Amino acid sequence: MGRGKKFRGGRKGGFNRAPRGDGPVPYRSYSEIVKEHKNLENFYNTALPLDESERSDFWDALKRELPNSFRFCGSKGHALAVKRLMETRYAPDIVKIERYDGEPVQAPQPVPWYPDQLAYSMNTPKQVIRKFPPFAAFQKFLVSETSVGNISRQEVVSMIPPLLMDVEPGMTVLDLCAAPGSKAAQLLEMVHTGEEGRIRKFMQSFGDTLPQATDDEDVDLSVDAGDDGRATGLLIANDADYKRSHMLVHQLKRLSSPNLIVTNHDATLYPAIKLPRHPDQPDRGQYLRFDRILADVPCSGDGTLRKNINLWKDWQPGNALGLHLTQVRILVRALQMLKIGGRVVYSTCSMNPVENEAVVVSAIERCGGPDKIGIVDCKDRLPLLKRSPGMHQWQIMDKSGRIWSSWEEVQQFASTNDGVLPGKLSDTMFARPDTSDCSSLPLDRCMRVYAHQQDTGGFFITVLEKKDDFKAKPETKARTTMEPANPSAVEPAELETTIEIEEEKAALGEPTDVLPTVGAKRTLDDEEADVKLNVKKQRTDSLPSIKSEAQPEASAEVEQIQPEPKKEEVKPETETTPHNGAQADRRVKASDGNNEEPFKYLPSDHPVIQNIQEFYKVSPRFPADRFMVRNATGEPAKAIYYTSALLRDILVENEGRGVKFVHGGVKMFMKQDAPSAEVCRWRIQSEGMPIIAGYVGPERVVRLTNKETFRKLLKEMFPKFIDEDWKKLNEIGERAKDIGMGCCLLVVEPDGSDPDFSERMVLPLWKSFHSLNLMLPKEDRSAMLLRVFNDTSPVINQTLKESAKKEAEAAEADGEVKDEILEDAAAVEDANGEKETPEQTNDASVGGDTEAVPGSAAD
Repeated sequence: MGRGKKFRGGRKGGFNRAPRGDGPVPYRSYSEIVKEHKNLENFYNTALPLDESERSDFWDALKRELPNSFRFCGSKGHALAVKRLMETRYAPDIVKIERYDGEPVQAPQPVPWYPDQLAYSMNTPKQVIRKFPPFAAFQKFLVSETSVGNISRQEVVSMIPPLLMDVEPGMTVLDLCAAPGSKAAQLLEMVHTGEEGRIRKFMQSFGDTLPQATDDEDVDLSVDAGDDGRATGLLIANDADYKRSHMLVHQLKRLSSPNLIVTNHDATLYPAIKLPRHPDQPDRGQYLRFDRILADVPCSGDGTLRKNINLWKDWQPGNALGLHLTQVRILVRALQMLKIGGRVVYSTCSMNPVENEAVVVSAIERCGGPDKIGIVDCKDRLPLLKRSPGMHQWQIMDKSGRIWSSWEEVQQFASTNDGVLPGKLSDTMFARPDTSDCSSLPLDRCMRVYAHQQDTGGFFITVLEKKDDFKAKPETKARTTMEPANPSAVEPAELETTIEIEEEKAALGEPTDVLPTVGAKRTLDDEEADVKLNVKKQRTDSLPSIKSEAQPEASAEVEQIQPEPKKEEVKPETETTPHNGAQADRRVKASDGNNEEPFKYLPSDHPVIQNIQEFYKVSPRFPADRFMVRNATGEPAKAIYYTSALLRDILVENEGRGVKFVHGGVKMFMKQDAPSAEVCRWRIQSEGMPIIAGYVGPERVVRLTNKETFRKLLKEMFPKFIDEDWKKLNEIGERAKDIGMGCCLLVVEPDGSDPDFSERMVLPLWKSFHSLNLMLPKEDRSAMLLRVFNDTSPVINQTLKESAKKEAEAAEADGEVKDEILEDAAAVEDANGEKETPEQTNDASVGGDTEAVPGSAAD
């Protein structure tokens, strides 16, 4: 996992662990690792169809350091605005730098094949980055914008699979092996494509006056228009590891989508998702079928040699062989859950055909052959992307380093070797003979990306289309290359029967026993390195350690089946009866012992919802039946979430069915101590603001147009707002003085004359007796100050500053003045508000961001 703050390369999690012993392992830098491996080079020199000159370029590229890369996220308009800032503020200073050899430094370059040139790469050496101040400023910009979700620091080839999925608004999408979440973020952006423009158009049709964006003329209201322009599609992001599923939450919640669900399931047995019964067929159950599925499966990862340098010494052929069967099972399960006409994108960061073409052929074979599943030709997609076609014939290296061209060759060897077969090989790993229905599959439509073609990592991508429904064939009897049999091992026939039963149960939506997969997802992308999960916010009893990566000698052919232990129940925290009369469900406890709070929807006539609607004058056009809480009682306690209608149906219908939901919806309201009974105790959360802003009445709106007024609100936390202080706030002062206390909306509407201050924003503002505070997390404030004002100085927490000052004055009055107090007062200001008092922060519940919250000290 790379260190994002220093653009560091990553290390493979399962291969580099220190051996058990009394002392630490001596540090070994990447420069000391010899980038040579006899078996690795022998295998790919033999297996890949490269001519001599290209083969030299191939190995030279793999031994070079991988360029840094990133992409701009969010809506297209916002992404282009952040991109323009990079090009106008930082790139001009970077290109003025001269390297030690006299050559100019190259600014980040756009990736030519990425749409709208929203992805960039940079191959400047690290010693140059660390030496020159313009790079320090650019690095600060990258870190700041990454922290608020405007930039994703992602490997270039990792961006390809989502672009080939053809996701359209309104589609249901599943990412089966989603962690760390960079591809899932791309998919989520696609689910929301065009949403802002559609909502503006709909609201204007209802008589609301909103500024029209320049690209609103291109908005097609016939696309995903069933919910007043709001996106109706769905993304389910899944990962088999519990900790990594919470990493997904951390990464994806920055996009503030009510159309996202995160789950925690083994991808080989992903459960069927139940839907409400159709009114015309009330006796027949309905289950979710997906339009698009991404199966970016666990793999050996040898396409990441440039980033995971330790692979040069740790690579073993058994890593890939051991994952083949698991990869086939994941792809088969994906194809089962697909709609007819839907598409699965299968991808790996491996160059080994046993994980690529062999998996594609085996999955199509199990799913009924080419009449049921087709390989989509993508040669016209991303035309500027250089790639090679998939292979029709390939070779396999066994774990001892011998190379085989066909299963027949393996059998011939066995016949002359007392029936002993080479280790870890099976017939499904090889190209099919002419007698097979799958012998002539158009595997050249698969896509192979090599490091030397465009200075990237290695990758494999295939797009599959489901032509018709099928019943998956059971796995063929394991004609594997087993060493002498272990009499205590599970019989292959018994195992195959169990696997078939479990797959059938998954397809029918019944709970399944967990079949643990071998290996783990590829190492985390560079940009994920500085992600630190806030364990306190997850509210879990315990978090298991992350599973190890693929072990060199682990075999996937025979997996021990461990029945899921009985679920334990945890008593609700209170005995309060839910308002809607429903029985309070107990906290969901997964088979691995990790607890998740249930999802309980509030009726639209709930007193809290009605109070919120009345206080904010929420338009009746905004749906009131999509609010939910996450606790056993079903009553609002700390946070109220909002979801799309489809998410509500899924979460309600699958309650108690054993589906392990980790996250769903957007935090819309947070409970707040109110200064009086007339003030609503539920403030609008910043992440929910874009969703509800257009439906809040003008009584709770303050409009800002002046750039310097905006700077003052960003710079100072809890600024005084008493007596004549309102005059210091320019155009919003009088309105802020007259508006009632509590949460209100600050609508920032620049006049467009300043390119750095041109984007319309809606932010939560809190007015109390003595202060007026912008309700934003500190990192959002800092990012906006840097983006709009190029200001890197710390945010001022006025309350803490005054508190320290009073303490110093009191000590001086007593004759006990100490230098430490004055130093503390200065430190409080420089700390950028990090040491806030409990009254100034609010305990954000499961997985939420903590925002600066006014409390008694500020008032």
